[in-house]
Amino acid sequence: MKKLLILAAALTTGSLAYGQEEPKIKVSGYLETYFGYDFNKPTDNNRPGFIYSHNRHNEMNLNLGFIKGNYDNGTIRANVAVMAGSYANANLAAEPGVLKNIYEANAGVKLSKTANLWLDAGIFSSHIGFESAVSKDCWVLTRNISSENTPYYESGAKITYVTSDGKFTAAVFYLNGWQRITRQNGNSQPAGGVQLTWKPTDKITINYSNYLGTEGADSIRVTRFYHNVYGIFQVTDQFGLTLGFDYGTQQKTKGSSDKYEVLSPVAIAQYKINSNWAVAARGEYYQDKNGVFIATGTPNGFKTTGYSLNVDYAPVSNAVIRLEGKMYSSKDKIFVRNLNAVDNNAAVTASIAVAF
Repeated sequence: MKKLLILAAALTTGSLAYGQEEPKIKVSGYLETYFGYDFNKPTDNNRPGFIYSHNRHNEMNLNLGFIKGNYDNGTIRANVAVMAGSYANANLAAEPGVLKNIYEANAGVKLSKTANLWLDAGIFSSHIGFESAVSKDCWVLTRNISSENTPYYESGAKITYVTSDGKFTAAVFYLNGWQRITRQNGNSQPAGGVQLTWKPTDKITINYSNYLGTEGADSIRVTRFYHNVYGIFQVTDQFGLTLGFDYGTQQKTKGSSDKYEVLSPVAIAQYKINSNWAVAARGEYYQDKNGVFIATGTPNGFKTTGYSLNVDYAPVSNAVIRLEGKMYSSKDKIFVRNLNAVDNNAAVTASIAVAF
């Protein structure tokens, strides 16, 4: 009974005294509330359609909250997390029933006694991009356009290998589709991808990820091939720089060699003033002329530049209070203000995020 009480206390506090056995089951959580104000004042209180996180206007809301359980004994591991929030409503709208509330659910087995080689299957975070749904872990409050329009999550199986020194990771994916838990109706083809991550030092991360799959029912399906490259450089203890570039193609029609193109460069700079305060600035461009991901119905399609600036205050290590201003400027008038088409959009977002 005494040992059970010690383990229960350790699960609650997240710590163990010297000599005590570390529990295999861990419970954690995350919660982020936010207020966003869009100066174009959308009448339905929804930000532009290509925004899926922090997407509500002029209201206090929950972006993402989840409770997660993790089990790992060195040979078998499992993760399960259930969530709620406007992020879930926007990103999992196509998923049936209770699957809309699954943030993560996967199990894995180690394939080698000597090598760090794992097979995992289930629902897990996307392997594409340097930003996740957990805003606290990102340098900026809201996501860039390419992160919003690539998968936040995916379902399937993956084999992951990590070198003994932890500097290189390679993963191969078998997936149900592009940000899908359930397969698209009428589509019988699986999707896949790879991820290669190199960390030569603890201050540099270089990553390449791709995705290859089809969209649409089998009779009309077209092939999508997407590439994501980024580097994260902690230049000094205070200053960091992230550079990313996305490039994707999709067939115009089934069997055609003609393709539509999507591209997006992004740069983020962060400066830590001290242990409590940080500022970050972002510049990005997103081009989707033919509406592969973002349809506009305008002559030039979606050709949009974005800028943002945020300031963060972290009173403790597991919480952050953030304020961000963001501006979008488009070649065409793709936004709406007072029932009129305009070519720009400005917004301010504030959030409080706590991990526990």
